[in-house]
Amino acid sequence: MITQETKNRLELLQGTLDLLILRILIFGSQHGQGIARAIQQTSEEELLVEHGALYPALQRLEARGWISAKWGVSINNRKARFYSLTTAGRKQLVKETTKWKRLTAAIGRILGSRAERS
Repeated sequence: MITQETKNRLELLQGTLDLLILRILIFGSQHGQGIARAIQQTSEEELLVEHGALYPALQRLEARGWISAKWGVSINNRKARFYSLTTAGRKQLVKETTKWKRLTAAIGRILGSRAERS
């Protein structure tokens, strides 16, 4: 059932999910559902990561060597893959964070500019 709260959630911009996953993993190894939950909670329920987007992103990041995965057991005693940030992933997180901050600053300048003059 789609609620008004669900409708009002922000959609992730293309390319941001990878950055968010890398950022969450800076705090330690986590399984997929834990990553999704951390993004949702840290964003104060504004961002909801769908499984159809999360797992392909995790596979992509692993293929690039930015995260590694190993099988383990979750706190619910279920078999799960736990993802960890690699050294290359830490470097990529720094690069992506810098790019994101530049982008948001540039957009902020445009939105905050006196563009209303016209």
